[in-house]
Amino acid sequence: MRYRTIADNVMHFLVHNSFLFTVAVMCLVHATLLGVSWYGGVMPLVYVNFVSVIVYLFCIILSNFGHIIPVYISILAEVTIYSVVSVYYIGWESGSQFFLIAIVPIIIYFGCFILKGAKRWIVAGLLIFNFSVFIYLFVDYCNATPIYNVSYTVSAALMIFTSFVMVFSVVFYNVIYIYSSEYEKIDLEKKNEKLTVDAEEDALTGLLNRRGFLPIVENLMKGETRSNFCVAFCDIDNFKRVNDSYGHDCGDEVLRHIAKLIKREMTNCNICRWGGEEMVILMKDYDFEVAKQKMEYLRKCIESTPTIFYNKRIAATITIGIEEYKETHKEPEEVIKVADERMYYGKQHGKNVVIFEDVD
Repeated sequence: MRYRTIADNVMHFLVHNSFLFTVAVMCLVHATLLGVSWYGGVMPLVYVNFVSVIVYLFCIILSNFGHIIPVYISILAEVTIYSVVSVYYIGWESGSQFFLIAIVPIIIYFGCFILKGAKRWIVAGLLIFNFSVFIYLFVDYCNATPIYNVSYTVSAALMIFTSFVMVFSVVFYNVIYIYSSEYEKIDLEKKNEKLTVDAEEDALTGLLNRRGFLPIVENLMKGETRSNFCVAFCDIDNFKRVNDSYGHDCGDEVLRHIAKLIKREMTNCNICRWGGEEMVILMKDYDFEVAKQKMEYLRKCIESTPTIFYNKRIAATITIGIEEYKETHKEPEEVIKVADERMYYGKQHGKNVVIFEDVD
């Protein structure tokens, strides 16, 4: 797992610093070619490679400041010029023409990143131009005698090196493209999951909201195997007084605290923040008598467990109305409405009570 994390971190760095990495590698490539050219006695290529190293050092600075388009143009121009000049001086057998193949992934990868919409035809034009230069070099220099006859060792070293650069470029840019695509896909899936959770979950309390809660009740009512359940409608007593006395931050903390207590005591139940300080509890497979006893226990628990807010003990109570599901209930709102009406009756007659039957 640790090695996978390291690999992910490396790939993440390369994807987000691909321009900087590219020009740094190109700088090293031409520094190497400068040394080989010096060893082979090809002084014109020594000068050309020296200029290329300077160009890429300047491109590193531009990349750090986010000037991407000049870097992109510099890479394409430098590689094209170097390939032509190198083949002209030391011939087709040197393999310098393979640098034109090596920049194909760079043309596509960075071109599609920089150019959007109809401008991406420019990428197609650059690829056509690149291929045309390659064909030109093949036609004019494949059998031509080079100006400098380098030794077999130098020629072989150049061929192996340019071939390696070509393969590395193709593999590297395909790998980072695949990784970035998968990363974007995973990131999109996470965002979609978060949006789904946000759509069905209350941000303040972590409880379900109506959108997430009502389908659960509906499935119990209209599923193939209907099961018995009870619904409790809870309302925090005198909540406005808490907000007015201690502020809305305190009110939010009271809501969170009571939500945590309900979740702790009502395990295996679905709990919804219905709105404001109202919460609804779905008690699946609960007998009505058990539900009444459980709600009475919950009421006492909340009454005896104040919220601690900046060293202040904020006492709160709740009023609860309970209804048991019956065949006469056709929609989830009908069950909840009865529990709500019973809760409202409790609010009008003393608060901090559990009401489980209609009272005329």
